[in-house]
Amino acid sequence: FSFIIVQFRVEKFIYKRVKKIYDEVSLLDVQDLGRNKITSDMETLSKEVKKFAEDKRLEIEMLQIREEYRREFLGNVAHELKTPLFTVQGYLLTLADGAIDDKTIRDKYLKRANKGVDRLINIVTDLDMISKLESGNLNLKFEKFDIIRLVQSVFELLEIKAKRKNIYLGYSKLYDTPILVRADRKRIEQVLINLIENSIKYGKQGGKTIVSVQNHSPGQFIVKIIDDGEGIKEIHIPRLFERFYRVDQSRSREQGGSGLGLSIVKHIMEAHYQQVFVESEFGKGSTFSFTIEKVE
Repeated sequence: FSFIIVQFRVEKFIYKRVKKIYDEVSLLDVQDLGRNKITSDMETLSKEVKKFAEDKRLEIEMLQIREEYRREFLGNVAHELKTPLFTVQGYLLTLADGAIDDKTIRDKYLKRANKGVDRLINIVTDLDMISKLESGNLNLKFEKFDIIRLVQSVFELLEIKAKRKNIYLGYSKLYDTPILVRADRKRIEQVLINLIENSIKYGKQGGKTIVSVQNHSPGQFIVKIIDDGEGIKEIHIPRLFERFYRVDQSRSREQGGSGLGLSIVKHIMEAHYQQVFVESEFGKGSTFSFTIEKVE
């Protein structure tokens, strides 16, 4: 009889402990539990299940964040494509309704429609590039080149845009000898164009954009693009490299571009196994920088 009482109490104790553990796991998938060795120590088992439950909770939160990001991304894609599409449609419908007979209006509206088409092409091209970078299908052609000469060619390319705002393009010091790096020259040129063009776009009238190349580590240089423009509020910095993220939605669209420039910069540098950084103080300016492999 004593044996029966002891057995009953032990079973009741085990039931309470197991029920508590079950309540903690709730409706979570417990398949992962079968992968680990089951312990007979109830305290250890309880800790393991609590850890499992916490890991699953974090996993669910991450999935929810990804789903929210996916919805936001799709909404941004739709909006970015819709705006130029409706613009082109509006001009073409106006021409079809009879405005095509007026040469002045016809030429003006066709030019504006063409700008809308160009923007659509830019968005689709940039999206395609990001897709290739993410999937690893964009082959990089590594070569040795002088980063200063490449910066100078980008300065010359963007000189007219800079002059419109009287922005000075220059260097932090005189670089009288080549600075040799190893990377995909074409992609690094794209990174420089994006960063320097942004510094002009959001720079102040009569401001300046300075490029600096410094030692970063035994095998790396760091290239800095420094401007004295409007700067970026701290709240925006963590999301700057997201696709279609814009600090100022309306103004950014007026300035043109696909909204994918910084995302492309990030993906290109990641494909090189390098890093990209941003420092900014609102009202004072920004510094975007990236590391690049040295050639000794």
